[in-house]
Amino acid sequence: MEKMQYKLESFNGPLDLLLHLITKNKVSIWDIPIVEITEQYLEAIEGIEDSALEDTSEFLVLAAQLLYIKSKMLLPKPETDEEEEDPREELARRLEEYKLFKEASASLRKNEFSSRYMFFKPEEKIEFPLPEYDRHHEVDELLDAFAAIIARKERRKKPEKRAFSGIVGREKVSVEDMVEKVCKYLAKTPKLNFKSVFKPDDSKPEMIATFLAILEMIKLNKIKAEYDNDRKDFVLTEC
Repeated sequence: MEKMQYKLESFNGPLDLLLHLITKNKVSIWDIPIVEITEQYLEAIEGIEDSALEDTSEFLVLAAQLLYIKSKMLLPKPETDEEEEDPREELARRLEEYKLFKEASASLRKNEFSSRYMFFKPEEKIEFPLPEYDRHHEVDELLDAFAAIIARKERRKKPEKRAFSGIVGREKVSVEDMVEKVCKYLAKTPKLNFKSVFKPDDSKPEMIATFLAILEMIKLNKIKAEYDNDRKDFVLTEC
């Protein structure tokens, strides 16, 4: 069988390559066939040249992690009463988070592109025109700020141990509810720090829905986000 050829520069990091392989094999993130996927991943990166090693070190780190998980899966399990945590679980969690970010980014870029070709009839009578928002931030800037908040939450809270069943329930959170929540915050605090919208006890689905709500409100010109150098954070205000 002919080997698949991959250009690593086509992927946005090792998780992007791994997610591509999982999607190509039509398997679940939460039930990765680790032996097959590891072999395909190693095959994809085996053509790395020494001169490119520095730029692709992250790919090699993930390769080592995959080999470690593979060895754990192949070793006989000790006979104990306690159910051992599946070694794939941490990797699956990281992939799920990355997939959410990637889908959110793709959706936002699509909306941004589509909006360039939309034309609206202006209001004939406007007594109080909205102030012009003269600064627009790239999607990546807000995504980076949100990713930092998620990473901070991970450092503070140790993941809960649970038996790995291959099926993970997702908490359903309405973006509309989060829009209402942000509006309530702004009613109390006209200049709202971006970080303060996300509370330590918020679940990840709540945080993601809140982030999408903020982006939707910016797109609809209900709020604006401006970076404050003194606060080292984005500040949300009503338009």
